[in-house]
Amino acid sequence: MFRIRTSVVGLAASAAFFAIGSQAFAEGEVNIYSYRQPELIQPVLDAFTKETGITTNVLFLDKGLVERISAEGVNSPADVILTVDIGRLVEARDGGVTQPLSNEIINKDIPAHYRDPAGEWFGLTTRGRVVYASKERVSDTAITYEDLADPKWKGRICIRDGQHSYNIGLFASMIAHHGADYTETWLRGFKDNLARKPDGNDRSQAKAIMAGECDISLGNTYYVGLMMTNEKDPEEKEWAAAIKVLFPNSADRGTHVNISGMALAKNAPNKDNAVKFMEFLASGEAQEIYAEQVFEYPVMPGAKTSDIVASFGTIKPDTLSLADIAANRKAASELVDKVGFNDGPTQ
Repeated sequence: MFRIRTSVVGLAASAAFFAIGSQAFAEGEVNIYSYRQPELIQPVLDAFTKETGITTNVLFLDKGLVERISAEGVNSPADVILTVDIGRLVEARDGGVTQPLSNEIINKDIPAHYRDPAGEWFGLTTRGRVVYASKERVSDTAITYEDLADPKWKGRICIRDGQHSYNIGLFASMIAHHGADYTETWLRGFKDNLARKPDGNDRSQAKAIMAGECDISLGNTYYVGLMMTNEKDPEEKEWAAAIKVLFPNSADRGTHVNISGMALAKNAPNKDNAVKFMEFLASGEAQEIYAEQVFEYPVMPGAKTSDIVASFGTIKPDTLSLADIAANRKAASELVDKVGFNDGPTQ
């Protein structure tokens, strides 16, 4: 009978836990460095251990993951990196803390546009960058990202920091689709339609819509699920109830999506177990568990979404390669500054 033990360790304890020669390197374990909070990944870790008997040891960091692995060098205990956002996956690759993996099982389960062409990272679940719209004041049932620059929305849009990674991903996709000149003009129009300076997070945009401060905003799909089910702060349920989800560009190229993903650490000491873990995460079973827990969409075609996520409506994901989007992130960031997006609307 397999012994199941999953450990979650903080920064203070990690050095001792992952010390060279410790039991963390024993056969049957895999060490995971994660930007995702432990409770969000626990169900899929439990399922993996139940199936394989391999123990998962998790080090959660809210920042500095790449720097930490770099500092640990060849003695780093990290086997697998779990994170959200294409930007952080590319940061890990460009920071030299990942290694390429060519694996038929993983490549079969994860579509090509959701993985690095060189096998340095792989997407597991997606979240749409959608429009939150007031149920009371917005009658529109369809919208495009291009529409956000339409004067009809003047003074009616709120959004978080334009330099936030979620927005940079969308702006980079606009460059990929339309080019930098178009995107600059679009960003200027978008900026002039803002009701206020960019501020807060995605959830607070829903709160602002409920309060009548704006009529639409950009937000990630999974925040809607988090608000709908928030028993700790039930007022968030009211924010969610005040909005409807519009999936931009459903009639043409599809809605921009970002990913949560994984990568094989450069010096993985338990490489065989790491690959087994990554193969498991790529499977339909694991994607469905993972996606349900975090209110996201599995990347595997045909994998089931949770009932809550399905209640948002049907998403048609943009199939533009995330590698192409990532290549435009720097240019997108520069445009945000160039047009003064974070200064808010021109008075």
